[in-house]
Amino acid sequence: MRIWRKLLVSVVSIVMISSSVFISTGEQNTVEAAATSYSSLKRNINSIMADDRMKSASTSVTVRKANTGEIVYEHYADKSITPASTMKLLTGAAALETLGENYRFSTSVLTEGKVKKGTLNGNLYLKGQGDPTLLKKHLDSFATTLAKQGIKKVSGNLVGDDTWYDNDRLSAGILAEDEPFYYAAPISALTLSPNGDYDAGSVIVTARPGKNGRATNITLAPATAVLQVVNNSKTVPKGYKNTLKITRKVGTNKVIISGNSPLGTSGKKEWISVTDPTAYTLDIFKKSLAEKGITFSAGSKVVQGKTPANVKALASRKSMKLKDLMIPFMKLSNNTIAEVLAKEMGKVVHDEGSWKAGLLVMQEYVLSIGLDATKWKFEDASGMSYSNKISSRQLSELLYLVRSEPWYSTFNKSLPVAGSSDRLVGGTLKNRLKTAPAKGNITAKTGSLKNIKSLAGYAKTRSGETLIITVLTEKNKSSTIPVIDRIATTIANH
Repeated sequence: MRIWRKLLVSVVSIVMISSSVFISTGEQNTVEAAATSYSSLKRNINSIMADDRMKSASTSVTVRKANTGEIVYEHYADKSITPASTMKLLTGAAALETLGENYRFSTSVLTEGKVKKGTLNGNLYLKGQGDPTLLKKHLDSFATTLAKQGIKKVSGNLVGDDTWYDNDRLSAGILAEDEPFYYAAPISALTLSPNGDYDAGSVIVTARPGKNGRATNITLAPATAVLQVVNNSKTVPKGYKNTLKITRKVGTNKVIISGNSPLGTSGKKEWISVTDPTAYTLDIFKKSLAEKGITFSAGSKVVQGKTPANVKALASRKSMKLKDLMIPFMKLSNNTIAEVLAKEMGKVVHDEGSWKAGLLVMQEYVLSIGLDATKWKFEDASGMSYSNKISSRQLSELLYLVRSEPWYSTFNKSLPVAGSSDRLVGGTLKNRLKTAPAKGNITAKTGSLKNIKSLAGYAKTRSGETLIITVLTEKNKSSTIPVIDRIATTIANH
């Protein structure tokens, strides 16, 4: 299918080149008028590019027509730049093509034992297959189902099976300073999210003022024993500065809370990653079971292992469809979902739930649609790695090619919409490009790392045309976001 598509593109290109020789006077006037129109756009963008913030940065910019792919503006279009989270455009496209819009992740509760007089004589297995949307309420539902089956006690162990993926937890390029936080959470096939943003493998830690002079009040959501809280923070009188800091000591599960929490303030909240998502999920599941009156024998343990072949399912659930998961993934730029999708693609295509296999699938997708795979260099799926490199020309060509895919509407719908106050519409563009003509007319993926800012997506112009905009910047001495937004606004106003 992909080969025929490339052949068709080649034939169409030849026909277009051949037919361009025979242009009537009227057609030539139209072409010249169009060229003049884009000349003004080029001048306007060039004027913006003269900004010192862009001149001091390393940049790559491409603007092309969405209906034909014709490039109407370029500035170092082939320069390789670290894309940050605009890398997710490739991940999302490859996942939709490889897994399909209706793909779902699975989680199951299984046993090899039998229930007799309220006791399950055997182990209880919780098997994960990558679902990043698993919540405590789903584990509660599993516990309810088991209780309805008459299970009051388990004689064996509680076993977490995360063998659907390999044991490599952190993607390449994760910095030690990022490890404590949700956006760099370890990846496991058995993981848990604290809320509907699906930042799997993290816990919401909140510090609020208590009594004056006393320690702050700390809550974990969900409440879990896998994190050890070290509370060095203090409640201070109203009017003092809030200096609360919440982090995790790298390599440990110690959450360190320090600073002052003034009375009358809401305190501070952080999404803190756990070191072992599998152990975290098992801890919460055991609590869910206990809440439903299901206990374990004195010799029972909570362990990790592989589910044997001779088991039967006691409960199971499937996640939302991929087309729905694309919304929190792209709108909120969810790194965990990106990396889960990579491992899942590797598992489905190469029967190996690893980054090596998953990134290979993404490279194969790049080749299959006719992009230059030698120009795509990446070592993760989320864009966290500074070693990822891509040019604006290649990224904009991807955005052009996906428009012909049957899943394009899902892909396009997942992109943040400029200035929309609904965070599941506006996403990372919720507080940017909030006025006309950009508001509502720019749908694009943002990217942000230290000294790196990017924007790539679609702009509906004042004339009703759709243009593809890709702006990549790195080595920024100061933020280039205001300049990137001026470029996007200028294109929307064209």
